[in-house]
Amino acid sequence: MVADTGAAGGAGRVRALNRPRPTQVEADGEGRPLAIGRTAVEAVLETWRIDDEWWREQAVSRLYWRLVLADGRTATVYRELVRGRWFRQSYG
Repeated sequence: MVADTGAAGGAGRVRALNRPRPTQVEADGEGRPLAIGRTAVEAVLETWRIDDEWWREQAVSRLYWRLVLADGRTATVYRELVRGRWFRQSYG
């Protein structure tokens, strides 16, 4: 979280940083990302899984992928395992 001081009347307001955005991912039969939107995946740099807050009504269960795309960019996506939705999260 960070204070939003740039907008008119924004002093003292707080906004979330690094908010995940829904994204379109094409995956193979085992769930590995093949493309993000129309950009192919060249390599997988890293994968990890987060399972947290299992005791709550909406547990967190995500499988993350750090990828190199065909255009040379890197991307981090995760699949929300409870609902099967994909999200992209920026780091930098």
